[in-house]
Amino acid sequence: MSRLTTAADYLEAARQMAVTGRTSLARLLAEEAADRTSDTSQAARILSDFPGPSLRRED
Repeated sequence: MSRLTTAADYLEAARQMAVTGRTSLARLLAEEAADRTSDTSQAARILSDFPGPSLRRED
C-alpha cells in the first residue's frame, strides 16, 4: 500500500482517479495537492485541471 505524502503523490492519485471516471475523488485529491503546493499559480493550475466544486466538509 502506498502512502500519499507529497503534492506530487496526490496529483498522481488525482490523475489516476480521473482516468477511471472517479471525478469527485479526483477533485478532492487535487485540492489536497494544491494545498500542499507553495506556489499559488501552480496550485491554481492544479485545480483548473480538475474542475468542479469543492466537496470538502469543514469539521
